[in-house]
Amino acid sequence: MVLQQRFDRVAQALLTAVLTAVGPDTLRQVDGIKHLVESILPYSERHFARLDRLHRASYLLDYTLHAMKTAVFALSALAIVIACVWMALAIQSDLLESRQQQVLEDARRATSEVQRTLDSAEPQGSPAQLSTLMGSVQSDLTQQSESDSFAVFRVGPPSSIAPQDFTSGVLVDEDIISTALRDRVQSDPDLQWWQYAGLPGAEGEVPGIIVGQQFEMPDVGYYELYFAYDLAAASETLLFVQATLWIVGVFLLVMIGGIAWFVLRSVTTPIAEAADTSAKLAAGELNVRLDVHGEDELATLGRSFNAMADSIESQIKELADLSLVQQRFVSDVSHELRTPLTTIRLAADMINDQRDEFDPVTARAAELLNAQVQRFETLLTDLLEISRYDAGSVQLELEPTSLAHLAEDVIASMQQLADQHGSDVRLVAPGGYSPVDMDPRRVRRIVRNFLGNAIEHGEGRPIVVTVDSDQHAVALGVRDFGLGMRAEDVDRVFDRFWRADPSRTRTIGGTGLGLSIALGDARLHGGELAVWSEPGRGSHFVLTLPRLPGETVTSSPIPVEAGEDQSPAMDALGLTQPIDLPIASGADAMGERS
Repeated sequence: MVLQQRFDRVAQALLTAVLTAVGPDTLRQVDGIKHLVESILPYSERHFARLDRLHRASYLLDYTLHAMKTAVFALSALAIVIACVWMALAIQSDLLESRQQQVLEDARRATSEVQRTLDSAEPQGSPAQLSTLMGSVQSDLTQQSESDSFAVFRVGPPSSIAPQDFTSGVLVDEDIISTALRDRVQSDPDLQWWQYAGLPGAEGEVPGIIVGQQFEMPDVGYYELYFAYDLAAASETLLFVQATLWIVGVFLLVMIGGIAWFVLRSVTTPIAEAADTSAKLAAGELNVRLDVHGEDELATLGRSFNAMADSIESQIKELADLSLVQQRFVSDVSHELRTPLTTIRLAADMINDQRDEFDPVTARAAELLNAQVQRFETLLTDLLEISRYDAGSVQLELEPTSLAHLAEDVIASMQQLADQHGSDVRLVAPGGYSPVDMDPRRVRRIVRNFLGNAIEHGEGRPIVVTVDSDQHAVALGVRDFGLGMRAEDVDRVFDRFWRADPSRTRTIGGTGLGLSIALGDARLHGGELAVWSEPGRGSHFVLTLPRLPGETVTSSPIPVEAGEDQSPAMDALGLTQPIDLPIASGADAMGERS
């Protein structure tokens, strides 16, 4: 959360700075300082954590309710579809089975009546009487059966007295009766066989069923008898029932979906409003509140939310006021201490200049006094700079500056310190000669900080300063081959007053604010700082600045991560000695790598 991070950072930095600069004994004498410190600490975590939990819980609940709404609708739709499909299949099966039993019974009855008529006749082998008898069979079929399509075929060898086969209705086309059905009918004179088939209709093929059985003609033998029944009416009934089911299913689905949407919306809408309001609170809009209506549980929740928001707004404003008090306190303390510090510095310098006239103990005390006064002065300067950053009063003084020339100047100014530590500093500058608008004082401070840290932690090994550029940015990297840092230390390297190894003896006398100030200087330019480090392989700090003010840095001409090196010797690096860079002329600038 932005506000939480800001206030935590301000509180920690300023309080730590004051404690470092003034000391706890002095702070105890300042009126109200105890109340100031005790008032800040509870709010920075408790209330912002509470708001963050509410924000997350609101969105989680809103997501859960939407998921429930979707699940209810999906499950309802699935249940309705399954029910409709099952009912349609069940009705189809029952309807077809009922119609099948009906036509089979009709065919069986008609066949029985025909056989009864034939059994009572005595044609005595007369072809004319047999022909008349076959006519009676045809008439009986028409009267006894609801079907108007028949087919009669003789079974067995031809006979001169046997009546001729006959067909009627759709069975005039004998191909409608399959060979498999005829084989089954011919196989057993006592059994009834049937099959579904497509029958020709007025508007094309219609579903039907063909039933076959044998009957016996006196003096002649057996005949195949087939009936054709139209199932179009049953099919239309089935289609009507299925359409009705689907219409009812869709109606139920819409009704259930509407009910679920209405019920859940009455719950999700207040929750969604609470989630949006908590998000606005987290973003710093402290005046937003929920609209509360009614007396139900959601209304009670809304009133509790608004009460909590009022409390958070009041406490954040109090915290902001305390932050301003802190800023003013640090600024005032720093300014008030500068005058006496200047006097102390002059006195310490005079005493230190005459330390040779003192006894050894006093001379050593003079040296320590002078060193600590210098460190105290540096700390006050950094504190004033930090307070200006927090107050937003820092202004850049832009000048066209060559980053390569600036790096060479910094290396030259710190050469003595590097020699004391046994570090060989080399400059590699394939680019960065063209002037770029920057604040040279602040960029020089960044480079000095990078190089000072590299010398301090480089373990006397080579240090490589790289300057390069492209068409969008210029960059400077400082690579050492010293101890390096762990991953968790890299994440905190730009925090105020943080040191990777507090127990390590420092010869430069840093305040713990250098990298924080460097980060602020880089961001003022629209640039960025990046760091890579591994234990035993050293560290690499990279500063990247845009060529034009107002642009945003998207990439760096210098890669941050180092390659597979093994702390090589200087000669193995293939580097040049520090060189005097010529002042870039127009022609030189045009030839610079981009």
